[in-house]
Amino acid sequence: MTKNTMTLTDNRNGKSFEYNIIDGTRGPSVVDISTFYKDSGMFTYDPGYTSTASCESKITFIDGENSELRYRGYDITDLAGKHSFLDVSYLLMRGKLPTPEASKNFDLEIRHRSFLNEGIIRLFEALPDGAHPMATMGAATMALAAFYKDHLHLEDEDAFKMMRRRILAKMPVIAAMAYRNSIGTPLIYPDVNRYFTENFLYMLRAYPGGRMKYLGDGKNDEIKQVEIDALDAILTLHADHEQNASTTTVRNVGSTEAHPYVAIASGISALWGSAHGGANEKVMDQLKLIGDVKNVPTYIAKAKDRNDPFRLMGFGHRVYKNRDPRAETLKALQDKLKEELNLDSKLLDIAHAVEQAALSDDYFKERGLYPNIDFYSGVILTALKIPIEMFTPIFVIGRTPGWLAQWSELKQDPKHKIARPRQLYTGN
Repeated sequence: MTKNTMTLTDNRNGKSFEYNIIDGTRGPSVVDISTFYKDSGMFTYDPGYTSTASCESKITFIDGENSELRYRGYDITDLAGKHSFLDVSYLLMRGKLPTPEASKNFDLEIRHRSFLNEGIIRLFEALPDGAHPMATMGAATMALAAFYKDHLHLEDEDAFKMMRRRILAKMPVIAAMAYRNSIGTPLIYPDVNRYFTENFLYMLRAYPGGRMKYLGDGKNDEIKQVEIDALDAILTLHADHEQNASTTTVRNVGSTEAHPYVAIASGISALWGSAHGGANEKVMDQLKLIGDVKNVPTYIAKAKDRNDPFRLMGFGHRVYKNRDPRAETLKALQDKLKEELNLDSKLLDIAHAVEQAALSDDYFKERGLYPNIDFYSGVILTALKIPIEMFTPIFVIGRTPGWLAQWSELKQDPKHKIARPRQLYTGN
């Protein structure tokens, strides 16, 4: 009879160790080696955890070979642009899409929980002008732990829900105020009459008194629905992405019994890196470096030259070995924005030329180097007139429900332990 196990043999002495194979509902099975050190006296070695499953999860599934991303079983293409970001947040945190009534009530609660304690706002004033919004967001989120210290000991589901809804509501406010503080303009408080994503754009753009830019002749530059829809879709596409670096950071910090907002603040810090959430900023920096459509062939050639340190940003992905499913959605969104907003941007033209050159080049196709989400999100956010230093904070807003869902799942797992990787020591 076939056994659902794997046997590992130490060829130095012939000793064998048998371990159970655990099958998931999707994706690769795993070998339970939790007793491997006890059995063999050795550790496994896996830099970057490329072959290691650190947890069991029911939240997000990725099949990188087949360009598949699912939240709670729903394909991302059935969510982005078809359900609001708040409904998708509800799905991630509660495990199901809300009913129309639940959606309305969730939206209303998020609007009214968005206001920050004035003590947090005074914290912004203590930070220097020009501070990067990500630094301010991390500090403000960490400070929330001092204002909501009761969240350190959550004892029932209602307390979990309140904690999650509170920080989800406040994150776009923290992001918008962090930006305005960094450029020395008056802070704008949230407007409960506006939906989550519209509210964020409003807090970025409004003038004191809540007025939008005056265009003359009694007209104001109001936020367009296509802009709200575009940003809402971007937030949805960033909402969770399995056990990436920042999510793993949130889980690791959460495993120490730290305050949940401390875990989220740690996730913000991890996301800031240019190899992670800051990648779309690098895409825009590179488009500016290219400078003109006529220079694109030169930079494509540089990207193909093994002896040239230049690397084409926004192409390829650590997980997706084919196309990034999120990029497909954003590509369609970019085309829609260009048409509806009558965009005529030099950077958009350069981006289009880079995209076409790479997609038609066998070098990139043979290596599976297709545009990823960072390539399109940076271009779209630029089209929405969002400053480049706000790209990663927007990623934070989008990823917050995923972090919260992952943190909650960790806490509700009776088998969870404090994170404690081992090492291969090579010192003296």
